[in-house]
Amino acid sequence: MAKAVNSDVLDAAIAVVRTATKMVALATQPADYSTATAQALASVTMAPADFGVPAAGVIDGRRTTVGAKSGVAVGVAGSANYVALTDPGTSRLLYVTTCPAQALVTGGTVSFSAWDIEFGQPV
Repeated sequence: MAKAVNSDVLDAAIAVVRTATKMVALATQPADYSTATAQALASVTMAPADFGVPAAGVIDGRRTTVGAKSGVAVGVAGSANYVALTDPGTSRLLYVTTCPAQALVTGGTVSFSAWDIEFGQPV
């Protein structure tokens, strides 16, 4: 039997991700909100306008675009390998993804390129 999920269900997942109010750069993949906060190399405030409206996925399903952020202050030196979206108001780690490794220097700045989050149909 084939599997399928209604777009409204995928859009609900996107709606939760869009509640993120911080985007952080990390050297290692965080297991939870506390780790993401404690190990953040750089962080920037996010607002609802920083996320695109849910749209058709590139392959299938649904997606949203996370807007670019530039000139973000680096608080801790390290190699940024991950980007996470968090919700400090509820202490939730909402989404984690890899990024091209980038060496960050304390006192410097980092830019986050725009990127997509896509939830696909079940396989």
